[in-house]
Amino acid sequence: MNLFRPISISLSPNTESDDVRLAFKLLFQPWRWKKKGAVGRLEEEFAKYLGVKYAFSFNSGRSALMVILDALGLKKNDEVLLQAFTCNAAANPIIWVGLKPVYVDCDESSFNIDVDDLKRTLRRFTPRGKKPKGRKAKVLIVQHTFGLPAEMQKIMKICRENNLILIEDCAHALGAKYKNRKVGTFGKVSFFSFSRDKVISSVYGGMVAVNDDDLAKKLKEYQGRIGEPSYCWIFQQLLHPLLMNWKILPTYRVFGKYILVIAQGLRILSKAVHWREKRGKKPAYFPKRLPSALATLALAQMKKIKRFNNHRRKIAEFYRKALKSTSFELPPKAQQIYLRFAVKHLKAHDIIKKAWKKNILLGDWYDSPIAPSDTQLDKLGYVGGSCKKAEKLAKQTLNLPTHINISIQDAEKVVKFLEPWK
Repeated sequence: MNLFRPISISLSPNTESDDVRLAFKLLFQPWRWKKKGAVGRLEEEFAKYLGVKYAFSFNSGRSALMVILDALGLKKNDEVLLQAFTCNAAANPIIWVGLKPVYVDCDESSFNIDVDDLKRTLRRFTPRGKKPKGRKAKVLIVQHTFGLPAEMQKIMKICRENNLILIEDCAHALGAKYKNRKVGTFGKVSFFSFSRDKVISSVYGGMVAVNDDDLAKKLKEYQGRIGEPSYCWIFQQLLHPLLMNWKILPTYRVFGKYILVIAQGLRILSKAVHWREKRGKKPAYFPKRLPSALATLALAQMKKIKRFNNHRRKIAEFYRKALKSTSFELPPKAQQIYLRFAVKHLKAHDIIKKAWKKNILLGDWYDSPIAPSDTQLDKLGYVGGSCKKAEKLAKQTLNLPTHINISIQDAEKVVKFLEPWK
C-alpha cells in the first residue's frame, strides 16, 4: 500500500493502467493527434449509446453549450434560465454568446433546480393576468447534479406552457436515467462533458446530442467552421494522466501536490478552470473541435461506462448503509449514477479541511452558488441573496468519492474518518 497516495475525489480519477498506456503511446504519435477517424467513431458510438440520431464532439462541455446556444438563433440579451449551485462552466457560455443568465434556486434535497422557484421566476417575466410584454426568457438549461436526474416530467410541462427551449446539462450524468429513459434524450438538445473528473474522461472533451434535423445541420456546420486546439494544448492533455498516475498521485502527501502546482503554473499541465473563466471571460481554446487524440482516449473509456457506473452505485450503497441514521443528510435514491456521493452536514467545510490534512481529499462541489469560490459572481450576473437555498447548500455540502479507483476498503477509511461527526 502506498502511504503517500491520497484517497482522492478528483485528480484524473477514472484513469486505469490501459488509459495511461494509451495516453503515453499517443504522446509519441503526433501525426494521430488531429486525424478525423477516431472523432467520427466516437460520435457514432455516443449516438448509439444514448439512442439519439446525432452526436457532435467538441473539446469541452463549455464549447458544446456555446455551439448549442449560437445554433439556436437567439437574439442578443435573450435570457437563459439555469439553476444556481452550479459551476461557472455552465454560466459562462451563456455570457460568451451575448445572452443573459437568469438564476433559479435549487432544491435542497436533490441539488437540482427547484421547480416551484422556476415557476415563480417565470411569473416575474409574465405577471398573472398580464400580457407577456417585453418577455425575453427563451431557454431553460436543466442540470442533472451529481448524476441525479432532475424532475423532467414537471420541467417539460413548464417548458411547453412557457414556450421554452429545453437544454439538458448532462455533464454529471452520462448513463443516468429518469423513469427508465436515459437523461439527455428529453430536451431539444443536450450536452455532456468528458473532463478529468466526469463519468468518463479524455481530460478535456464534450458532446452534443440531438434528434432535431434542422438543429443538427446547424451544429454540424458550426463544428466545421471552428478549428482544433493547438498541438501544445493537446500535448498538455495527453501528459495529464501520465504525470498524475506516475508522479503526482504516488507521492502526493510528500511532494506530489507541489509538482502539480508547479506543472500547472508553468503550463505543463492545464487547469480544469482557467482564471479568465472566474471573471466571465473566455479562454482562447473555446470553442474548438475535439482533436482525434482525445477522441481516442474517450473511445477507450466509452467501453467502460457500464462498469464505471455499476462501481459508483456499489460504493454509494456502501456509504448509504454506513451513514444511515447519522447526522449526515444523504441524497435521495433514484436511477442515478453517483458521480459523487453528495451529503450535507452543518460542518461540511470543516470536515473537508480536516480530511485533506489526513490525505483524504473529499470534494467541495459546490462551495459557492457559482463555483469555484473565487469566481467573481457579479461578472456572471449573479446577485447575492437571490438563491438562498443554493447559498445554504454551498456551506453544507461535501462529496465522497465513488470513482473506479476507490475500493470498498477506501470507502471504509472515509467512513471511519467521518465518525466524529456522525
